[in-house]
Amino acid sequence: MLLKLSLTGLKGRWRDYAVLFSGLTIAAGIFYMFQSMASNDDFLTNNSTVAMTGMIFQLGSVLLAIITLVYILYANSFLMSMRQKDYAMFMMLGAKQRKIGLLIFIETFTIGLLATLLGSAIGIGLTSIVSQLLTNQLDIQVTHFSPFNPKALLITLIFFTILFLLAATINASSIVRKPILSLLKANETPAKSRRKPIMLLLEAIGGILLLAVGYYMMDNVATFALLALVVALITIVLGTYFVFHSVMIFILNLLKRSDRLRLKKLNNFTLSQLSFRIQDYTKMLSMVAMIFALALGALTVGLGFRNEIPKMTDQASTYDLFLNNAQDADQKQVEGLNPTLNVSYQIKEDEDTVYFNQEQFDSEPLNAIYYDTTPQKTTYSGEQLANDEAKMDNLRVLLLPEQREKELAMLPEDQFAGLNHQTSSLQVVQVNDFMTQKDAIKKIVDENVQQNPSLTQDQLAMNQKYDIYTIFNETFSGFEFMGFFLGIAFLTMLASCLMFKILSGAASDVARYDMLNKIGTRMSLLKKSIRREIAVLFLAPGVLGAIHVLFGLKMFTGLLSEPYTGIWLPFLIFFVLYFLYYLLTIWLYTDIVLKKNK
Repeated sequence: MLLKLSLTGLKGRWRDYAVLFSGLTIAAGIFYMFQSMASNDDFLTNNSTVAMTGMIFQLGSVLLAIITLVYILYANSFLMSMRQKDYAMFMMLGAKQRKIGLLIFIETFTIGLLATLLGSAIGIGLTSIVSQLLTNQLDIQVTHFSPFNPKALLITLIFFTILFLLAATINASSIVRKPILSLLKANETPAKSRRKPIMLLLEAIGGILLLAVGYYMMDNVATFALLALVVALITIVLGTYFVFHSVMIFILNLLKRSDRLRLKKLNNFTLSQLSFRIQDYTKMLSMVAMIFALALGALTVGLGFRNEIPKMTDQASTYDLFLNNAQDADQKQVEGLNPTLNVSYQIKEDEDTVYFNQEQFDSEPLNAIYYDTTPQKTTYSGEQLANDEAKMDNLRVLLLPEQREKELAMLPEDQFAGLNHQTSSLQVVQVNDFMTQKDAIKKIVDENVQQNPSLTQDQLAMNQKYDIYTIFNETFSGFEFMGFFLGIAFLTMLASCLMFKILSGAASDVARYDMLNKIGTRMSLLKKSIRREIAVLFLAPGVLGAIHVLFGLKMFTGLLSEPYTGIWLPFLIFFVLYFLYYLLTIWLYTDIVLKKNK
């Protein structure tokens, strides 16, 4: 009987459970995807070029686990608050607290387990798609990888099982300890809304000052190092809380004092609704703003790393391609690149020295990189190279490993011609757009290695631009994917939490909307009031979270040369998804509060 009543209660709140279920499913799916790549030892061992992505995805798993823990505890507390009246009724009908506790435990754990199993299945499909995207992005062929990874599945099941056992225990113990009367009246207990203006003003000033300190520390993270991160974390969290706890109330009170605004249509009702519940929403809005900043920041920085790959590759290399013993290379492939620069330097060598024709470098100076505060490109003539051993090292890195160990000498043309040694050539090439021609360049680089076997023993040198590109692409593509999926996972959780909070108060709003309808208020005005009220609750943490991100990007100026370039794209993606959650919340909330009046 008790189980039947419980199932009836679950059926009545299927929308609320569907929101929780979808959030948990997405979290479990993304967690499995991270683990499938990070915990596949055979895959990482046999594919050295992607080994670094394993560490990146493992880091993503830890971040996702922390946020998932917070999300599950928070979401379950909302569901319990909505169902506590049902449980109180069961107790009044004679059900023992031990039975109620067991029922809550089974409900919570069953929903969590089903979400984990479905999420793991979705994660396998997601992993298949992402692995193809990742290998295409890295431009590599991988072996020993399968979307289904038993180890990752086991880790996912164990992690979420422990998580839901914890949540089920907390839910059960929190409900059975409360008196029946407090469970029945919990949603009807009004929150204190009157506060002294002076305290409100002090909180507002304190909140803004704390945010200013946090933003300053993020802007000067290079100076204060770890201290900046610790101070910024504390001050921004506290500042966010105080801003929602005081500034929003101050603004609402200010708007309510304007008769022109207040007396127009249902504005007074909407402002009163917001004022009535805003203090109860303070913690929620603060948490949503912080997770919003984490999610949008992860997405923005992830896509920022993608933009950084060609820039960092270009800064670390002097030529798009160079060929050792170029006299043996297929020049048709080189001409096929339509190079903007194509120079061959003659070389002669004996057992101890590699000789160059100085006049060739005078007419076609060597491209080089020197380091000031940032990498700078320059050129060196033959005379400069001949008189400066440090500058000559820029030429040494282009030679074969056995040539780099010898002395390098610039000789006048007549002396170079007089050397009785075999002549070879070092060919350097630049193209109009490396990124669009990198596949053709890779093919020539591979042939250069085949013709000069000693290069295979010198893979750590990474002098070719394509090799440098591969390293950066491997590293930052992993961050890009991690940022994208963490951003989506965080967004799902934060929007679900906010949705839970709004829907949990819908039952107590039914009477107010019913009364407005009975006195003749048009349905269109009621719906407009709902849209505005929920828009404020979504917009406020969204705007503050976006401001956090704009200042937070200052911390990445050491990793990203232009962290604000192309920022509109992640912001657009994020706000479109956030807006969809806003529309879903309106639909669910409207269906609850206006159901009797339709």
